Amino acid sequence: MQQYLKQDIQFLPGVGPKRAELLRDELKIQTFEDLITYYPYKYIDRSRFYKISEITADLPYIQIKGIIKGYRAIGKGRGQRLVADFTDGEGHLELVWFRGARWIPETYPLEREYVVFGKPTLYNRRINIIHPEIDDPSKQQILKSKLQPVYSTTEKLKDNYLTSKAISKLMSNVIRKLPAKFEETLPSWLIQKLNLLNLDTALRQIHFPDSPIQYQKAEFRLKFEELFYIQLHILQGKEINSRSFRGNVFEKVGDYFNTFFRKNLPFELTGAQKRVMKEIRRDTGSGRQMNRLLQGDVGSGKTLVALMSVLIAADNGFQSCIMAPTEILANQHYRSISAFLEGLGLDVELLTGSTKKSDRDRIHENLRNGSLRILIGTHALIEDVVQFNNLGLVIIDEQHRFGVAQRARLWKKADILPHVLVMTATPIPRTLAMTLYGDLDVSVIDELPPGRKPIITRHTYDSKRLEVFGFLTKEIARGRQVYIVYPLIQESEKMDYKDLEDGYVSITRAFPPPQYAVSVVHGRMKPEEKEISMRHFIAGRTHIMVATTVIEVGVDVPNASIMVIESAERFGLSQLHQLRGRVGRGADQSYCILMTGYKISEEGKKRIETMVRTNDGFEIAEEDLRLRGPGTIEGTQQSGVPFNLKIAHLGRDGQILQLARDIAEKIIEEDPELKLEKNHLFARHVKRGDPNRLNWGSIS
Repeated sequence: MQQYLKQDIQFLPGVGPKRAELLRDELKIQTFEDLITYYPYKYIDRSRFYKISEITADLPYIQIKGIIKGYRAIGKGRGQRLVADFTDGEGHLELVWFRGARWIPETYPLEREYVVFGKPTLYNRRINIIHPEIDDPSKQQILKSKLQPVYSTTEKLKDNYLTSKAISKLMSNVIRKLPAKFEETLPSWLIQKLNLLNLDTALRQIHFPDSPIQYQKAEFRLKFEELFYIQLHILQGKEINSRSFRGNVFEKVGDYFNTFFRKNLPFELTGAQKRVMKEIRRDTGSGRQMNRLLQGDVGSGKTLVALMSVLIAADNGFQSCIMAPTEILANQHYRSISAFLEGLGLDVELLTGSTKKSDRDRIHENLRNGSLRILIGTHALIEDVVQFNNLGLVIIDEQHRFGVAQRARLWKKADILPHVLVMTATPIPRTLAMTLYGDLDVSVIDELPPGRKPIITRHTYDSKRLEVFGFLTKEIARGRQVYIVYPLIQESEKMDYKDLEDGYVSITRAFPPPQYAVSVVHGRMKPEEKEISMRHFIAGRTHIMVATTVIEVGVDVPNASIMVIESAERFGLSQLHQLRGRVGRGADQSYCILMTGYKISEEGKKRIETMVRTNDGFEIAEEDLRLRGPGTIEGTQQSGVPFNLKIAHLGRDGQILQLARDIAEKIIEEDPELKLEKNHLFARHVKRGDPNRLNWGSIS
């Protein structure tokens, strides 16, 4: 069976070298096994035949029986199309081809009965079907279920006649010639416990189901197995890491923490902040290395949690470092933390690319001799010259902005691995967190500090631009500042630079100097130019910041209370939410204005409606996952989801994922190394798992 499955796809009847190359390039199908695990994305019910008189343009795929009465060519050159007059004896419709005009009449002669299948559309008030599937009723393969699988394909494949129907025929070939049954990959006790189909039945039924119920059972079995082995892999790695990696023990909460809590804490902690601090205290006192991901929406108070963790480290004689992705963000942390620690007698230093050599030398010396307890910086922290005396805690802000290798270099700066707290303001849906960060412990701050007003979000059309400018004029007169953001698609500044350039011209016309000052930030500017422009805005010297999405994550400008997002329909939901989070940092009422044209896709409308309806980052992230799938939220720029999901969908299969996780947890709790006889199949399958899978638990 294994020899059969590992064969090159070109040797399957109906493929050959040319088609094999296309399947490899377009769908990553290289072997028979790859083809079998290329699953349909939907099914079409072929059980009903329609009459032409019943057909409307809003119906999905339909099938009808009838005869072709005649052919005619319409148009010239590239626009030429072949049209057939098709009738079922009671009504008429047109069959249309833009390709294959020469061989269609030869293949389908007139006055014979055919079964026609396709999607009806309306053109010139007449129903037609473009590029229909046509079968001879006497030769048509009648599937027991009449459920026809539909496979994703590409324009390049379609141009070479590798349509969904062609892939279905290849699938039929490969399954029909199977030399034996598929070897089971789950133990019988688990199959019985969950009443699962066996693997052989599931794989056959997912492609050619006998009934809708059999298809549902097959889909559940395959989705469960895919998600279960991911969770088993993650949880076993997490268990092994927790036993392998010792951590420094932070035994006490001492003077630094207690003095800060009594005298310097400016406001009462939220319940969520208190809960997270308890989790961090438990981790750092356990003797095992802490690996914790701290999620919190913009402005939820993550920095304060980080600071209190640093104070506990200092109380136990350890050094801490906080790494931020940009100088602006590192400077912001340095200013706010220095203010919080005033009078505590704890030195804090800032190390970035701009730090003077004389200051660098002093910082390096104080780090080595242990007198400097807290260091805040950018990538400069991972340089070899930076040596700590006893690094006990590493905090990384906006962790997705750093590569894995960059983060790992920090761990090597301590004899015993430091405790690690990674923070993100990007809300991660629960299902995605379980999969991407399942080997980290996850803490969530889901409350905003008291006194923060929810941001009011409005959707308005381009035609109302003058009204928007009038609103901005009033807000600027009240002393407020404004962001105006233009879209940036696929990291390509060139595509949208014109938008920003045109926008800047119209904004300076509406807000002319010297009464108004406008800053600009975009990806073509040099880092130092961007830095200067941002500093002018932060200092309040400019009223409006015109930018692409390069405006910094987490930059705190309390006086900026209005965010205008141009062409908002071109942004993803999570990105819109991140941009909105740039305002609402102060006590004033803040606004986010989403500008769009009148032509918006259905998905675009849903995104805009979601933004107007809620400020909850986690609700938005869940909706984004449903709309777009997992994407590249992992953010290492090396991959998206680290597992290749072939059938499960993290946005839709949350319940199956939770079931898979619960069962995997019980198995690992009872048998961490999977040595029991009943778990041998698990052990073998986990070992065959992805060897390139990154060990997130040891490198966060």
